[in-house]
Amino acid sequence: MQIANPIYDVVFKYMMSDNKVAKLFLSAIIGEEIVDLVFEPTEMQLSLQESITVLRMDFKATIKQADGSQKVIIIEIQKAKLHTDIMRFRRYLGQQYIDVNNSIVVGNYIKKDKKQVKRKALPILSIYFLGHELAHLVDVPVVKVERSYLDVATGVVLEEKDEFIESLTHDSFVIQLPHIKGRRRTELEQLLYVFDQDQIDESSGTKHLLDINEEDLPVRYRPVFRRLLSAFANPKIRETMTVEDEVLEEIQGYSREIEDLKESLEETSE
Repeated sequence: MQIANPIYDVVFKYMMSDNKVAKLFLSAIIGEEIVDLVFEPTEMQLSLQESITVLRMDFKATIKQADGSQKVIIIEIQKAKLHTDIMRFRRYLGQQYIDVNNSIVVGNYIKKDKKQVKRKALPILSIYFLGHELAHLVDVPVVKVERSYLDVATGVVLEEKDEFIESLTHDSFVIQLPHIKGRRRTELEQLLYVFDQDQIDESSGTKHLLDINEEDLPVRYRPVFRRLLSAFANPKIRETMTVEDEVLEEIQGYSREIEDLKESLEETSE
């Protein structure tokens, strides 16, 4: 069955705007149950020419932990098609750390006869969807970067987490979309099947549509499939995908021209 290709920013945003689908999708990636998910109005609004390469979305998630307790974290998603977007990732991550909205009020105190609000910084979990391959992580669809605390003197791993460290460092997931093809080893890889570009419907003459069999997805993740099916039926989304193609092609054309110019300058200098 044909569904809209979620590698397109407009389709990905449409998919994640459904709260049930977003909870299913993010829970599968982080391997923890999200019981409440709020889309944060911290998404940076960009012109089409810039957002075509980087899509940024933020969620405030309440996670149910193994012991039954709950914790609140900020999940930051960045999605890029080009390998040149690293500095944009860094700038945006820095903005996330200083954003007061990424904290919660935990009490009050008096300072110089004035009532002050005491805040607690929420941990940040970043998820990167890359449309390109990383040079040294070949054939690995999903990479989890997980911190650990070490006693430097003994090398012993410290199990207890500390608020100070958790507020200033973060874990992350990196999903290499080109390496998803053919991978079905885990439920997460089976879910990411909807990103498999080997499933592009060539008869459509574009990359907009994927030919996906719903039966190949785990039953609980089929709402993701149906959300992408409804995106395919939306004429405005189909039109925006065409515009994305045009702008990205133009950006890549500029990149090729710059590389050619560099080569010419090098030859001239020699």
